[in-house]
Amino acid sequence: MKALLDTNIIIHRESAKVINQDIGTLYRWLDRAQYIKCVHSLTISEIEKHKNLSTIDTFLIKLASYEKIEIPSPLQDEVKIISESEDINENDKNDTMLLNEVFVGRVDILITEDKKIHNKALKLDIVDKVFTI
Repeated sequence: MKALLDTNIIIHRESAKVINQDIGTLYRWLDRAQYIKCVHSLTISEIEKHKNLSTIDTFLIKLASYEKIEIPSPLQDEVKIISESEDINENDKNDTMLLNEVFVGRVDILITEDKKIHNKALKLDIVDKVFTI
């Protein structure tokens, strides 16, 4: 089974400073359940925007241990409708792209800290596949 991890989850896990201890527990449970941890190309793009090149290099090395979703799935019509009504900025649109990967079945679950993604999942009837921590 595959778990797609939202950008903030990745950042919390891979940063040098512990921000959220629950992320470590989450990773332990994902490993025990034998989930494949996935990162989306949009997450990598967001991390590459960081101002510190050393930080970017460090993150990219750490991200090599994740399965990458390099080419996003085409946005489904049902997901487009949600996006058009709710997405205000680029981050919202990126979150919708992550949610789309769950909607099309490319990954089994999405783990996020973003309640707005959870609300979109509810409207798409995939709320049981989106976990907010």
